[in-house]
Amino acid sequence: MSGPPLEILQLLLLVALAPLLTGFVRKVKARMLGKIGPGLLQPYRDLARLLRKDVVLAPNASWLFRSSPYLIFAAIWFAAAIVPTFANGLVLSRAGDLIAVVALLGTARFVLALAGMDVGTSFGGIGSSREMMIASLAEPAMMMVTFMVALLIQSTSLAHIAAFVLSQGVGIRVSLGLGLASLAMVAIAENARIPVDNPATHLELTMVHEAMVLEYSGRHLALIEAAAMLKLVLYVSLIASIFAPWGMVMGTPDPRGVAIGLASYIGKLAVAGFLLAVFETVIAKMRVFRVAEFLGAALLLAVLAAIFLYVSQGV
Repeated sequence: MSGPPLEILQLLLLVALAPLLTGFVRKVKARMLGKIGPGLLQPYRDLARLLRKDVVLAPNASWLFRSSPYLIFAAIWFAAAIVPTFANGLVLSRAGDLIAVVALLGTARFVLALAGMDVGTSFGGIGSSREMMIASLAEPAMMMVTFMVALLIQSTSLAHIAAFVLSQGVGIRVSLGLGLASLAMVAIAENARIPVDNPATHLELTMVHEAMVLEYSGRHLALIEAAAMLKLVLYVSLIASIFAPWGMVMGTPDPRGVAIGLASYIGKLAVAGFLLAVFETVIAKMRVFRVAEFLGAALLLAVLAAIFLYVSQGV
């Protein structure tokens, strides 16, 4: 099997699985609370309903407000595409780099924050300011995780990282465990999940992501919601490619290897979705002012991971 068809398969797979992962998390949470909950395909129906609706724009909305949904979706989709999923060494995966992923996510966040302030509503400004506060703490933690991984593998290429972990037998390291915990905390904050934010509520005093997109409707809102779902898949893929690349196709892919890679990748998404649902069920949402402490702990774990790895290697 050649590279371009597999690359197209990965692009389509990311878009197809993003709503399913969100629906799976909602279903598991509902079951743990003793409820039936929405179906697994409900996110698909929600996106289809939004795509059929007309777009309602504020009179003072600029070109940035209109183009932001497309820019945000494109940036997150490309960031997800360069992260190895079921196969390593694809066309875009070879160009994948941790720093590039951070830059693309930062670009999407910056555009979304500008769009939230563009119309001039109070909720949009509050959400954008909170989003920038979270980003100012989440990005340093993610960069420290990148530094720790680069210190161990001597590269920030995701393809090289996955190949190194599979071939070298890294084993159990305290630094990798701390880095995994730090990256998981960053993923929770970046995806506006509990305890940082609650994606299922519109409470004005606490919402972050929803406050920035209150003025969007129709296909614009569908693109933003799809980008948020895709962002969750991106972080799961990123964690899996760095810390658990087992089952990923290495080298020249064949039909059997691709099937194994797809099965392992879908299994990783299911495990991550289940763990996220359990975590959100057993923990309460924290106050906005405590988010800094949460992300500060993530940064501290990343710094400790880099220090432990530095000391253990005797550099």
